[in-house]
Amino acid sequence: MELRLTDNLRFAFILIILFSRGSSENDQDLKFCGTWRHGKAPLSLNVNLSPGCSNISISANQSSLSINGKITAQCKRSDVIPLEQLGLDSEETPFCLYWEPLLDQLQLEVGGKNLTLCWPASMHGSCCTDLSNGAKAPEASYGIANGAIKDDLSTHKTLTAYMFKGESVDCKALCDQRNQGSTQVNMAGTVVNIEHPCARSSEVEMKEDNRVYNVTSPATEGVSAESATTVHLPPALKQAAKTTNKVVCTFFKNNSLFQEGPKEVKIIDDVVEITMENEIITDLSEPIRIGFHHNVISKMYSRKCVSWDTRKDPLQVNWLVDGCETQQKGEEHTECLCNHLTYFSVLVQMEPRPVRHLLALTAITSLGCAVSVISCVALIIYLCSKRRSKEQSIPIHVGLAVSLAILNLLFFFTGVLANVGGESLCVWVGAGLHYALLSSFTWMGIEVFHTCWLVYMVFSPSPKPYVWNLIGFVAPAVPIIILASVGDIYGLREVVPSDDVSNPYLMCWMKANHKAMLAHYFTNMTVLAVLVFSGIVMLIVVYMEIRNRDEWKKNRVAFFSIWGLSCLFGTTWGLTFLNLGPLSDFVLFLSCILNSFQGFFLMLRFYVLDRMRKHAGGSALRSSSTGSTRQQMLSAPEKLDGHQSCSSRAIYSYQSKYQNGEEL
Repeated sequence: MELRLTDNLRFAFILIILFSRGSSENDQDLKFCGTWRHGKAPLSLNVNLSPGCSNISISANQSSLSINGKITAQCKRSDVIPLEQLGLDSEETPFCLYWEPLLDQLQLEVGGKNLTLCWPASMHGSCCTDLSNGAKAPEASYGIANGAIKDDLSTHKTLTAYMFKGESVDCKALCDQRNQGSTQVNMAGTVVNIEHPCARSSEVEMKEDNRVYNVTSPATEGVSAESATTVHLPPALKQAAKTTNKVVCTFFKNNSLFQEGPKEVKIIDDVVEITMENEIITDLSEPIRIGFHHNVISKMYSRKCVSWDTRKDPLQVNWLVDGCETQQKGEEHTECLCNHLTYFSVLVQMEPRPVRHLLALTAITSLGCAVSVISCVALIIYLCSKRRSKEQSIPIHVGLAVSLAILNLLFFFTGVLANVGGESLCVWVGAGLHYALLSSFTWMGIEVFHTCWLVYMVFSPSPKPYVWNLIGFVAPAVPIIILASVGDIYGLREVVPSDDVSNPYLMCWMKANHKAMLAHYFTNMTVLAVLVFSGIVMLIVVYMEIRNRDEWKKNRVAFFSIWGLSCLFGTTWGLTFLNLGPLSDFVLFLSCILNSFQGFFLMLRFYVLDRMRKHAGGSALRSSSTGSTRQQMLSAPEKLDGHQSCSSRAIYSYQSKYQNGEEL
């Protein structure tokens, strides 16, 4: 009884607020939120809207959410939209309905998706506003619970419907009211500043004179004529039209109405709609030119002209680059050349940032990958020759060479495969490229572990080659299979160059979405961090252990040995973590050169060291130098304690292995 009384008092209090607010000024928007309690059957959204200003109802049952009524100026829509794509597994789904009378826009947020039920339009003569809550609907097991009007809770009960009655007011008066009041608007739960709340239209009647018609956005307070948006309509537009000569250009300033898609992108303040009544214009022989003047956009961020295709299903609507070409006229001016009619704007790509010198980096990488593939094949043949096949480290070196060969081969062809095969092929190529990368990192880690084994595990035999193969080739496939089963990880990836954002480089790799980013950090970056850290530590340890050898005192041997060890241990990949600050371009080029030519450097290291051993005397070196070292090392343990003796024997064993031809 007390709960019912409390709900009734709250409901009455909200009505008093709404009526008192309406007595002094008109409502500029409506926000109604609730929780849709439904069953597990297939769900749908029923929309039935028509022009007028009487009422609107939001109702719900076990299988459908319905929006019906007459509150729009020109929007007319009757659709049944399946909601399977939203994946509503729970039996309760929160939703919010937003109404903007000045722009004739109705938007529904349900299941984390924003659905535009009525598209933004220019200001009309009459606006339907001051929506007040009507008669109370009955309670039910299924329906709308926790209904709230502008964040004020109406009732906790589950009602079958909510009814709102509207009043018709002059749109110009409502626009002036907003201009004189707050410069903020609450849309889709976000408060944003706006320059001018009302869309303004300009109408042009094109004639058979084959001239370009220029349309400029109406001047607003604080905006100079030089900063206005301009539209140049070509004669081809008049030729493509069949039933009308009138072109309407509508200029919007409230960018929150058009912020669709991921947070990594942002639409500039200005949006232009170009329409011809009852005409669908596409594939113009001469493009429409739209000049946008905007705030300074740094070169760190890419920008491209986009259009909003309103003919698609609401669940798939997004800004598209199709049909538009981008021309950057400066940091504050972008010109769009588009061959169709719809909404147009400039999309700023916040993340990932465009790549500078992409053409040069691509050329270096392609050359390095080609050379590395050939070098790895030569190295595999060299390592598998009979005279070296008995060395314990040979299977590990071969495994690393094989994985690097696959990695460089796939990376060399990834651009070609992306352009030829598209998204479907890139799913497989991207997964293969990721596997080859993880396999290469794993084999580098095995090199680190095996080197530690050679230095410290003196009296223990090295694991069998099949153990290394299982770790190096099979283990990296496990995360790839898991990520592939999750889906939407691998596919087509665009790398945007800073000098030509309209012509991105296509490659097959991990997608630029949230799931792929998490997968990248949990697999690639984590494994890389462990590899680089352990590789640097092992490089220092090995150098400290054998730096006093006569062979290491020769500069050439020391250089190629340390260089080869750094490649084997993957330390050159550590430059990835240094790609920051003013030296980022230099670090990027250095990382590109070292890692793409890694296979060549490894092959060169093995070849040069082998030539040096042969030049130094081959067997003579092994018989004299090794014997001398053995005598010195064998006499040392008799004068040292146990720990020092073990360390000395380890060094002796390591040196013996190295001098007898066994490489790290």
